[in-house]
Amino acid sequence: MRTLPNLFAIILLSVSLVGRAQNKTEYKLSGKVGTASQSVLSAATVTLLRAKDSSVVKMSVSDQDGRYSFNNPPQGRYLIAVSAVGYEKQYSTPFTLSPDNPAIELTPIILIQRTRDLKAVTVSARKPLVEQKIDRTVVNVDAFISNTGANALEALEKSPGIQVDKDGNISLKGKQNVVVLIDGRPAYLSGADLANMLKGMQASQLEQIEIMTNPPARFDAAGNAGVINIKTKKNKVKGFNGNMSAGVSQGVYFKTNESLSLNYRNGKVNVFSNYSFNLNNNFQQLEIFRRYKDDDGSTNAIFEQVAYMKRRNMSNNLKMGMDYYLTGKTTLGVVFSGFYNPESSRNTNTSYLQDPDYALDSIATAGSHIKGTWKNASVNLNMRHQFDSTGRELTADLDYIVYDNENNQQFLNTTYEPNWIKRYEEQLQGVLPVTVNIYSAKMDYTHPLKKNGKIEAGWKSSYVQTENKANYYLYDGSEWMTDLEKTNYFDYNENINAAYISLNKQITKKWGLQTGLRFENTNYKGHQFGNPAKGDSSFKRTYNSLFPTVYISYAANEHNQFGINYGRRIDRPGYQNLNPFMFFIDKFTYVAGNPYLRPQYSNNFELTHIYKGKLTTTLNYSITENLFNETFDQLGYATVVRQGNIGRRENAGISVNANVPVTKWLTSILYTNYNYTRYSGQLYGEELKVEAGNLLISLNNQLNFNKGWGAELSGWYRSKGVEGQILLMPMGQMAAGISKQVLKGQGSVKVNVRDIFYTQIPNGDINFKNTEAWFRNTRDTRVVNLTFSYRFGKPIKSTNGQRKKGGANDEQNRVNIGN
Repeated sequence: MRTLPNLFAIILLSVSLVGRAQNKTEYKLSGKVGTASQSVLSAATVTLLRAKDSSVVKMSVSDQDGRYSFNNPPQGRYLIAVSAVGYEKQYSTPFTLSPDNPAIELTPIILIQRTRDLKAVTVSARKPLVEQKIDRTVVNVDAFISNTGANALEALEKSPGIQVDKDGNISLKGKQNVVVLIDGRPAYLSGADLANMLKGMQASQLEQIEIMTNPPARFDAAGNAGVINIKTKKNKVKGFNGNMSAGVSQGVYFKTNESLSLNYRNGKVNVFSNYSFNLNNNFQQLEIFRRYKDDDGSTNAIFEQVAYMKRRNMSNNLKMGMDYYLTGKTTLGVVFSGFYNPESSRNTNTSYLQDPDYALDSIATAGSHIKGTWKNASVNLNMRHQFDSTGRELTADLDYIVYDNENNQQFLNTTYEPNWIKRYEEQLQGVLPVTVNIYSAKMDYTHPLKKNGKIEAGWKSSYVQTENKANYYLYDGSEWMTDLEKTNYFDYNENINAAYISLNKQITKKWGLQTGLRFENTNYKGHQFGNPAKGDSSFKRTYNSLFPTVYISYAANEHNQFGINYGRRIDRPGYQNLNPFMFFIDKFTYVAGNPYLRPQYSNNFELTHIYKGKLTTTLNYSITENLFNETFDQLGYATVVRQGNIGRRENAGISVNANVPVTKWLTSILYTNYNYTRYSGQLYGEELKVEAGNLLISLNNQLNFNKGWGAELSGWYRSKGVEGQILLMPMGQMAAGISKQVLKGQGSVKVNVRDIFYTQIPNGDINFKNTEAWFRNTRDTRVVNLTFSYRFGKPIKSTNGQRKKGGANDEQNRVNIGN
């Protein structure tokens, strides 16, 4: 293809031209915090003061590299104050920001360990629970005591605007199809498989959760609801350091979680590793009531089903790598990661089929035993080259990822007369291996402009190949025979090529602009192999799309910031959702693919106001065309679940996020979001018109006491709402916990209880064709957790550059393993 090289040439030419732009003087202040024993100190409180009267201008917190910065303070004379728990407060020498000296890098401020009795004076320097920035929301995971013993999915669910539905699908501000990244790189999973992976990660491994509802052109255009970037912990202190944690949990069933992180950094080499283990015994009880109707609306049959599933999941996650500082400007890195997750479940399912007068017609039982092993391995090679000290740099990434899923299923289906006399019995065996190979290459270039501006440009190519086999066998009383009606072999290949350019510029002291354009070329094909009972089928498609983004910010004064943004985004169907075959779940439930699924496109608009960095109000509106969503069809007495393009969705909402320091020892975070959603279109020959509002309220109270004690009381409530054909009833939960720092602040003990009143139980109504249905899904959500964590290691002094985390590529999370 000549399109990409030509577009990339235009990008490079634009970089050259825009790089000559000139603007008014803007000011920037930065520096670093350390101690006598280590070169960096994170979570220190940094305050910018006016030199003449020591009045506070702005406040910040040092990051994991000990760095802090203040962008565009007014011209004037200042000094910096730095404080942290266990250290004496220190001040910088006064300095002046002026047109002749617009950018200042201060000499590192070294804190001295406090020797006085800590009972005599209290210093508070904790990371904020939630940081609201003009383009994203940042959640500091460790700041929430209720994240003790939680997994990554549960930590996500507590974050502002994020919801997890009955099947583990993640939505943001009422919209599904969120792209989830781990350290800037994609999880490559969607739906239940993404949820399972996040359940295998412990919240103790996470540093931050970044929430971007309208990400810039640098990110893939996938995900109409936005991007969630989960940043794991990285120890950047020089020397040998580590962190370990161990926890036990008790719900209906027992669970454990352990993790160990090690890091050694010295000279030109940084070596790091992280391992976690999780044993999760849990259950799910699904109750379904279906009423089948004739065309005139009268009832012809009634169906009641109760399914109980007991599951045992073990997850082993390993990540290790090395950074090598080739020169002072060039860093090379390699990261290996993977998981090995064996799981098993035993399910019992009893269904009662009745006539319109509730007289029992027949009883069906289904017992199943499912054993599987989910394996993953990946390697990332990355490079970063800094051309000079202005910020001009080039980064490159090469990724190879493989998923392998072995899934063996045993089913025993029995039909009885109303008096429990056996009528029919069927034994079914399923062997369902899945293999996914992903190859990706990406390069990004950053070119700084004068006066606080920059240009970014880059390209990316990815290739995905999935092979899905579903081999089913029926037992005829003497041997296993291939069930040709259910057996399936599906091969899918996809290639996406992309290029982008973006401009970020502070136009004046008050006005800022960020704009970008991304081009994506998509090519895919699928082949459904036939057998003696089914013929071959195949499909393929190629299409091109442009995705503009615009972001405008306005700083009215030091207390009020406004932002308006627009972005066009795409969601492509999950690989397995294109598989045209049906997969057996039980006698009355099937999952099917849809090779005719088209991608959906969304136009998203947002208006944001931030007051004093503590109160954020956002108005949002989006239109999605060719919307695909989970749909329900009727096949006799069975329900067929598949993704389908149902038409158009309009979504409008308002959210308010308030971070309120009530007292010195109590901070409250209140988040509320109201969304109004309207669906319209055609589905299975019927007109679809559904609309409803949905209110989400979340309150988190953090209590900080003396002598290292802390506590948390939190909860959330979601009102009735719609998801396509599903009407969901209200739901919520409450959690509480306490924490205590031990071992001179290097260790901590945390205890918490989630879903205290056992109210996080999804239930709702589904009406489709001639079927009315109701469901209730009870899970092991009320859990008590006890966790101990400990930091260890001996830092050494060093002046080497910082390690850059592994490169990022932003592939859509669309692998559907084992669904």
